[in-house]
Amino acid sequence: MARQNPQDPKAPQPSKPKYERDYKPPTFTIKEIRDSIPAHLFERNGWLATAYLCKDLAMAFSLFFLASYIDSPFLPSYLRYIAWPAYWFAQGVVLTGIWVVAHECGHQAYSNVKAVNNTVGFILHSLLLVPYHSWRFSHSAHHKATGHMTRDQVFVPRSRSERGLPPADNTQHDHNISVSHLIEESPLMSLAGILGMLLLGWPLYIFSNVSGQRYSGWASHFNAHSPFFLADQRLDVHLSTLGVLVVGGGLTYLAKMLSFATIFKFYVVPYLFVNLWLTLITFLQHTDPVLPHYREKEWNFQRGALCTVDRSFGPLNSMFHHITDSHVAHHFFSTMPYWNALKATPYLKAKLGEYYIRDDTPFPIALWRNWRACQFVEDTGDVLFYKN
Repeated sequence: MARQNPQDPKAPQPSKPKYERDYKPPTFTIKEIRDSIPAHLFERNGWLATAYLCKDLAMAFSLFFLASYIDSPFLPSYLRYIAWPAYWFAQGVVLTGIWVVAHECGHQAYSNVKAVNNTVGFILHSLLLVPYHSWRFSHSAHHKATGHMTRDQVFVPRSRSERGLPPADNTQHDHNISVSHLIEESPLMSLAGILGMLLLGWPLYIFSNVSGQRYSGWASHFNAHSPFFLADQRLDVHLSTLGVLVVGGGLTYLAKMLSFATIFKFYVVPYLFVNLWLTLITFLQHTDPVLPHYREKEWNFQRGALCTVDRSFGPLNSMFHHITDSHVAHHFFSTMPYWNALKATPYLKAKLGEYYIRDDTPFPIALWRNWRACQFVEDTGDVLFYKN
C-alpha cells in the first residue's frame, strides 16, 4: 500500500482522510494467504537458530570484554566519554537481538521441540529481566486478537470518551477542549511523552499493563491471578517471576561485590537501551494513522494480522533479526523462523496487494508523526482509525 500523508496541510480537509473513507476490510482466508507462500519457508531448524544465537552471544561477550578496558589506564580519560556511550548503544542493539531470539522461543519458532524452545527462551529472557512465560502467554493473546478493540493486549487505542474529549458532533467542539488537552498537544509535551514511553513503557507494561486492556485490580505479568492468565498458567507465571528475582538477586550481589557503578555501566544502561528499542519497535509496528482497528462484528484473524506495518530500521534490521521489516509475515505465521519471514514477505506482498503496508519513513520521523497523529479512536463504529 502506498502510504498517504494523513495530515497534508495543502489538501482540503474532509471529515475523514481518504484512506479511511475508501477502506474496505480484506476478505482473504488464512488458507489463501498460507498457500501463497512456499511450504519450505515454514520449516524450523533448531541448529540454525542456535548458530544465530551463538553469534549474538559472541558479540555480546566481545563487547563486554572490550568495555572492561574502557576505565583502564591505557585509554585516555577523554576517550572514555565516547567509549562508554558507544558500548551502551552497541550492547543495547545486540541484547535486543537476543531478546528477539527469546521472543521466537515464546512462539515455538526456535526449534521443533517445545522443551528446547521454552528452556532457551526462559534463560535468555530471565537474564534480561523479562518474565518469560508470563509475557509468552499475554503475547500469544496479542497475536490471536491483534487489532481487536477489546481483546488485543498491547498498544490498545483509547477512545474519544476515555481521553475526556467532547463528542465528535459537538458544535461547540473548540470551546469544550480543556486547557490540559491543549497543553498535551504542545510539541514539548509530545517530546516528554515520547521520552517517557521509551524509558518507562516496557517496565510499566510488564508491571501494570500500561497500554494494554483496562482491567480492575492489579493486572501485571508478575500477578498470576491477572485476568489475562488462565488458571493452568499460574505455575509458569510464578516460575517466570522466580527467574527474574534470581537474576535481580545476582545483579544485586554483584553490585555489592564490585560496585553499583560497575553494574550500572555494564548492564543497566544497555538494559535500558533494550527497553527503548523494544518499545519503539512495537509502537511503530502497531500504531499508525493508516492502520485500522476493529470491534467484534468486523474482526477476524486475517484482518487483525494486517494491523501492523513493516518498517525499515536501516542497518539495524539484521541486528534485530528482521522483526522490524517482516512483521506482517510474523503476525500471520508466528511459528515461521525469523530468517524465513523475510523471504516470505515478497510473496505476502504480492498476495495482499494494497493491504500490505510498508513504511520506509526514517523511524525518528515516523515516531514523532505517529505519536502526534494517533491520539484516540471514536466511541462508535466497527472499523476504527486513529485520530488527533
